[in-house]
Amino acid sequence: MGTITSRKRADGTQGHTAQIRIKRGGIVVHTEAQTFDRKQAAEAWLKRRESDLAQPGALDKLLNPTPDPLLSATITRYLEETLKTAGKTKAQVLASIQRAPIGALRCSQVTSPRIIEFLQALPGQPQTKGNYLSHLASVIRVAGPAWGYQLSAKELDDARTVAAHMGLVTRSRQRDRRPTLAELDQLLDHFSATRSARTDAIPMVDIIVYAMFSTRREAEITRQVFEDLDEAHGELWVRDMKHPGEKLGNDVRTHLPPEALRLVIKRRGSDPARTGRIFPHSADSISSRFTRACQLLGIDDLVFHDLRHDGISRLFELGWTIPQVATVSGHRSWASLQRYTHIRVRGDKYAGWAWLHRAGITDPPAADRPTASSPMPP
Repeated sequence: MGTITSRKRADGTQGHTAQIRIKRGGIVVHTEAQTFDRKQAAEAWLKRRESDLAQPGALDKLLNPTPDPLLSATITRYLEETLKTAGKTKAQVLASIQRAPIGALRCSQVTSPRIIEFLQALPGQPQTKGNYLSHLASVIRVAGPAWGYQLSAKELDDARTVAAHMGLVTRSRQRDRRPTLAELDQLLDHFSATRSARTDAIPMVDIIVYAMFSTRREAEITRQVFEDLDEAHGELWVRDMKHPGEKLGNDVRTHLPPEALRLVIKRRGSDPARTGRIFPHSADSISSRFTRACQLLGIDDLVFHDLRHDGISRLFELGWTIPQVATVSGHRSWASLQRYTHIRVRGDKYAGWAWLHRAGITDPPAADRPTASSPMPP
């Protein structure tokens, strides 16, 4: 398969050219050569290359090289061909990566050092950079195995390790802020007065109370419909529940604590066949009104999502187990709820709270109220 030809150069020195020619069906399909000053070096190279090319599939890789498009083009294909629709944030992040210098690199050039350079040049906090790295990883882990692109998962993992050691990326800090009863009284009094003055105003009292007891996020609240309610079993579907890997199609059947169930029934009214959204409003409107009210009332560092944290914490304070709480919160991984395991059983902080009656969901009877001994919701 290989030959070595020795020739005298113009300067009088001897050159030794090792050449490999491979034929298929009598036709030369591959050739390569390299010249050395020493014949022993030429022989060693020839022996090594012949051994390499004798490996299964080695010649096919040379004849049919792995596609190596630009990273920006790879991201475009990822967005076009993946069945899961990217959320707004993910799409924006990937578009930013396409416009960055790293987007102009061939896939084979996206190495750990290049990823680190990209993160170092990226403005923002470590949490933000961590999100960028996570979304880039989703492309790399698909494009290599699915399309044969030269994007290395090992280079990605190396970059993750280095970035963490350098402090370039970190997980978002977990918030522990919970509203006090006094703060909730302020907020609900404010929104009750607003609703009295304008009957067409968003029913923020109902939304806040429902968020607290159902543990739902604002976007999830606005997507829930009466048709998905199973009143007999106290369950309600959450469509497109937030999940790191699935923005759309992640539908989860969740258990409604008694207070949340009563509020849904109240909003349904006397027509059990009522259809449509329970809260037909936009998540942005809900969030912005909540934020403005907090600013107006002088309530510091409280966001709408803190109501979900409070609702989950309450269930643990009632003595619920992680599997039980997960049926309400919708967490797929129980590990996500480990942060709550330090909470002591101390009863219901909302027992006897006046707003349960004012919101139209009176205190549940003792037999109906969840306790430490309550069975796991079905």
